Amino acid sequence: MPPSPASTSRQIPLVVVTGPTAAGKTELALRLAERFGGEVLNADSMQVFRYMDIGTAKPSIEERGRVPHHLFDIVTPDVDYSAGRYAEDARIAIEAIRGRGKVPMLVGGTGLYIRALIHGLVPTGGADAGLRERLEREAQEAEAAGELQVLHHRLRDLDPAAAEAIHPNDTRRTIRALEIIEQSGRPASEVRGEHGFDHASFEALHLVIDPGREVVSQRIEARCHAMIAAGLLREVRGLRARGYGPELRAMRGIGYRHLNPVADGVDTLANAVVSMAADTRRFARRQRTWLRKVDGAEWFDPGAEVAIFDRVGGFLMAEGA
Repeated sequence: MPPSPASTSRQIPLVVVTGPTAAGKTELALRLAERFGGEVLNADSMQVFRYMDIGTAKPSIEERGRVPHHLFDIVTPDVDYSAGRYAEDARIAIEAIRGRGKVPMLVGGTGLYIRALIHGLVPTGGADAGLRERLEREAQEAEAAGELQVLHHRLRDLDPAAAEAIHPNDTRRTIRALEIIEQSGRPASEVRGEHGFDHASFEALHLVIDPGREVVSQRIEARCHAMIAAGLLREVRGLRARGYGPELRAMRGIGYRHLNPVADGVDTLANAVVSMAADTRRFARRQRTWLRKVDGAEWFDPGAEVAIFDRVGGFLMAEGA
């Protein structure tokens, strides 16, 4: 039976399909959506951008034609799209999906987006574009000087607990912690601790799809070469021709930051592919680290389709969806 529109008296059932990059989330989510009357809601921070298809591993036009897809290609690469804005856009999309009597299925590997939607974000008095721009400029200058971890060292001095939870090379999360400190005047770890992230607007079945480190590593290697064969360098050159320079946050994503020097003629494609694959493997490790901290997450090999489908079916039945 299709789900009825959500009411304010109960949480909305939400199926989350996440996991490390190249784990097999897209095809599994499509099969689940086809089976249970679902619609796919993007939860990948790079797939929101237009003109960035190959390097973000977006679902193909054919795949998107199988079931409705939402929050793909919604902003241009020069837009500073945030987790807070994503949560707002996703809530609107979910209300529409529920209004059509369908099941919202959140699919992607950006843990911050998923947490922002389900549990909300730390209140810091609103975004400060000037502060974010200054910190990002400092990060770029530090990287150019070969001192990538300068901001992380600053965070370690200001808030050791927050720094301990963030990899020294994770510039984005480091900047976010420094933002919280500057906006609130308090340690980010303390502010986040008070928030607790324990008020969920949704009753989420959190599926982590992971075939294992070795399989993912092999898939990443194959995917990187496939992206090059599919025309990733051409895609990067096209973005540059549209005026989207390498300084943009979107253009510093994996794949794009590796191919920009090739487009500029200062690196080789062979070197770029090697570093791209290595950075993607490191990214997958960080995703696993994040996901291990998600309360209630249920881990599955993507090949265990019978168990996965049974779990989703039981969850939706229990939720009356």
